[in-house]
Amino acid sequence: MTEQAKRILADFQVRKSFAGKRAFRAWLRAQLEGAGYTVTEERGLFSGTNLIAGETEGARVLFTAHYDTCAVLPIPNFITPRSLGWYLLYQLAIVAVFLLAVALVSVCAGVVGYLADLPVLVGMLPGWLTCLFLLWWMFFGRANRHTANDNTSGVITLLEAALALPSEERGGVCFVFFDNEERGLLGSSAFAGKHKELKRSALVVNFDCVSDGDSLQLFPTKALKGDPAALEALERSFLPEDGKTVEVVRGFGFYPSDNLSFTRGVGVCALKKGRRVGWYMDRIHTGRDTVFEEKNIALLVRGVLRLVWEMALCPGEKG
Repeated sequence: MTEQAKRILADFQVRKSFAGKRAFRAWLRAQLEGAGYTVTEERGLFSGTNLIAGETEGARVLFTAHYDTCAVLPIPNFITPRSLGWYLLYQLAIVAVFLLAVALVSVCAGVVGYLADLPVLVGMLPGWLTCLFLLWWMFFGRANRHTANDNTSGVITLLEAALALPSEERGGVCFVFFDNEERGLLGSSAFAGKHKELKRSALVVNFDCVSDGDSLQLFPTKALKGDPAALEALERSFLPEDGKTVEVVRGFGFYPSDNLSFTRGVGVCALKKGRRVGWYMDRIHTGRDTVFEEKNIALLVRGVLRLVWEMALCPGEKG
């Protein structure tokens, strides 16, 4: 593990508040500029601040990860990227619990309001306040102090790849650290809106939750699946090693992260396999997000370097 990775794990796992993000960006910028990169920041009112290492003009590939972190929640965000049924069932269960809590508060408040002969609107107020509180908790609640997988792993992968890439091979490559993914892909959406040509044509490899699981899987968008050359380049670049498997998912699969903001995006994550649910991700958004598998990071960094080399062999092709 590099000294930079150790520093992030020790001092920068919480990147949620404005001050916390600002301190991390200042440190990150120093690391990248010290390695010879031109570093810029793009700010938006709601999208936050994206940090870019390299020149966006003429870039053919973007390597990305979101650096913001989430609030700590009582239950994990359980994701099954190759089983839509299980994913929707879990999300519906969360919504049901949310609505049940609001309903219970509303009923109790309604009974009290009826007995106290209060106006109807006053009796409804606790239910609405509960709803607002739960929404606030999800997006603005107390920061999760354990973010090893989501998404400290992606940030470290991106930084280590940038530092490992020789300066003579950096042409046409950008490393982008997105803000506010946890609030609805706001940072990547703002970046894609500003850089429309990159949104349409660049290959975007997004690392999100890559350290908890022995199967590294790449989920290309529908448009990218229609480009066999790009898929083959990814398969030649990201290779299995040391007990870790790698798969570019050509069949059904989805990964809900910043890769969705781009036409030719691919989401990279680490998954585990259950007997009934199939491939899954758990623990994220909770205090149990503590698994950081260094072998995953090293495998992906080597994959980035190979992919850049692949692209240099085919300068006329995008991706």
